Amino acid sequence: MLVTSLHYAHGKVVGVAAGGVRSFFSLPYAAPLTQDRRFRAPEQVEVWAGTRDATVPGPSAPQNPPKDMGIDFSGLLGPPIPGGPDYLTLNVWTPDGAPTGRPVMVFIHGGSFVSGSKDAPVYSGAAFARDGVVCVTINYRVGIEGFLPARDVPTNLGLRDMIAALAWVRDHIAAFGGDPANVTLFGESGGAWCIAALMTSPLAKGLFHRAICQSGHVYLSRDHALMQKLVHRVAKRLKIAPTRAGLLSKRPGEMLGAQDWVMQPSLWFDMRDDQKRDPSFGVTRFLPVHGDDVLPVSTIEALAQGADKDIQLLIGTTSEEARLFFVPGDTIGKLKRWMAVFFLRRALPRAREALRAYGFDEKGAQAGEVLTRAMTDLMFRWMTRRTAELHRGRSHVYEFDWRSPAIGGELGAAHAIELPFVFDTLATASGPRGLLGEAPPQALADSIHALWVRFATDGTLPWPEYRPETRLVYSLTAQTFAHEPAMPAAAFLP
Repeated sequence: MLVTSLHYAHGKVVGVAAGGVRSFFSLPYAAPLTQDRRFRAPEQVEVWAGTRDATVPGPSAPQNPPKDMGIDFSGLLGPPIPGGPDYLTLNVWTPDGAPTGRPVMVFIHGGSFVSGSKDAPVYSGAAFARDGVVCVTINYRVGIEGFLPARDVPTNLGLRDMIAALAWVRDHIAAFGGDPANVTLFGESGGAWCIAALMTSPLAKGLFHRAICQSGHVYLSRDHALMQKLVHRVAKRLKIAPTRAGLLSKRPGEMLGAQDWVMQPSLWFDMRDDQKRDPSFGVTRFLPVHGDDVLPVSTIEALAQGADKDIQLLIGTTSEEARLFFVPGDTIGKLKRWMAVFFLRRALPRAREALRAYGFDEKGAQAGEVLTRAMTDLMFRWMTRRTAELHRGRSHVYEFDWRSPAIGGELGAAHAIELPFVFDTLATASGPRGLLGEAPPQALADSIHALWVRFATDGTLPWPEYRPETRLVYSLTAQTFAHEPAMPAAAFLP
């Protein structure tokens, strides 16, 4: 291993040099979350003496270990790194040599707002640096620590962490060869939902200039009063007061059991709003809240008001998103008709009617397959198109439709499948039990990765903007664009 050193405003760091790329791991963008700093807004980094070791990843946010789903997700979830308070950190990959003014890409990981890590192998930014981009991946607080608006606790701490990381990029990325005036924020799933929120946040204004939302959109935030249901449920499980003092009486690891418990489906608890809708469709209890200084109004309302008009948006989905949730473990085959109706009714009014629109009453229809098709459009595909319609700036819509052969060919073009193609890290998700199967197409990774690089460099894309009257969607697999008709989901969503 060759080491490389660099000095910037906070101090000297030593990283790794290999293959024309310099890598620096777990650089702090905020102070460590010691006990007195927990459940507070991120605080400034203190300058250090000597040299900080940035050759290996540091701790990730406290989270529960992943459950075995019969498929190898290790490439997307990251290595088990011992915990510690110093996890508000980021990784930087930068081209070797003297050039400056490189485009910058900042990635926000997903994980249903309760898990994820900047250090997952699939998120290596080495290929972006190889192609002339300074790539940054970040950690942020998740679950109870990051998205539970308890009394005396600042709201949206996870989003505040992201804003602090973007401020670090603005102030320090030039020392790593990046251009702070050319920053593209990109993320997948929960990370993409956070990006949609940040596009509308007055606190993030000017901190990034382009956005890529992969399987995420602007229909995401919950009312603060509604989230108090979750606050009290968590507090009751932990046997504490629903306050900062109560939360501080538990160590981070002690809260993970309650966090896992509250994420489970329940007959008696749901997070539907006054319109009887849950934008997460029951996948997560934790979401950003609106009504504070981070998100003054709901994200969808802010978008309609033009809060993000200066940001160029690339947004899209996979074509079979929900198969990731229902195929592993054969939930899709075991689901009964009443279960499909019950599941969807917990998130959507007129649930049975929505299922009928996707063939629920057709002869021979399988409940699991119908629910999966409906959920793909309701939770992901239609609202990405609506986000593009509502966005006052330039919007482009894509779809990823390469079908993974994993799980006997049943996984298909599921949620998260595009990530190794975007980062050009196919090896991290390939193999006998891998998400992509044995031999995913490298040529497809080359073209998708190059498209992301090109967009981050100057905003160029090889197809026209998305407009309601033309509805042009680009297939990443076929590399062509075409008009897309409205989906049945349109009749059931805002």
